[in-house]
Amino acid sequence: MLNALEVFTTVVVGLMVGVEFSVAFVINRILDALPEESGVLGRAHGGRMLGAVMPVWYISSLVLVAILAIAGWGQDGAGLLATAGALLIVSVIMSVLLLVPINNRSKTWTPDNRPVDWKEQKNRWDRFHYVRVAVIIAAFTLLTAALT
Repeated sequence: MLNALEVFTTVVVGLMVGVEFSVAFVINRILDALPEESGVLGRAHGGRMLGAVMPVWYISSLVLVAILAIAGWGQDGAGLLATAGALLIVSVIMSVLLLVPINNRSKTWTPDNRPVDWKEQKNRWDRFHYVRVAVIIAAFTLLTAALT
C-alpha cells in the first residue's frame, strides 16, 4: 500500500512541477510572442483556468508528501520528505502572498480594461513564478531522492 502511495505522490507532484515549468518557460513565452491583445486575453484565460485548479493541486501535493513523511518517520529518507514538505509549504505561502493577488487582478484583464502598469504586474508575476518553480523542483527532487 505504501508503494502505491509513493508512486501516486510522485506522479501528482511531478505533473504539478511539469505544468508549472511549462507555464514559466513555454506557455508564457508563447503568449508574450502574440500580439499584445491576444497575449493579455490568453494570460487572463490561463489565470482563470489554472487559478481554479492549482490551489487544489498544491495542497494535495503537500498533504501527500506529509502523509509519506509521517508514514516513514524514522526510516531512510524521512528527513528528505520532511524537507520536501517544507518546500511545498513555502510554495503555498509564496502563492498566497505573492502570486495569487496578481493573478486575481490579471485574470479579469481585457485589452480594454487592463491597467496602465499591466506589463510590470505581468513581469512581477513571472519573476515570482520562476522562484516558485525552483522551489517546487527542489521539493520534487527531494521527494524522488527520498523514495529511491
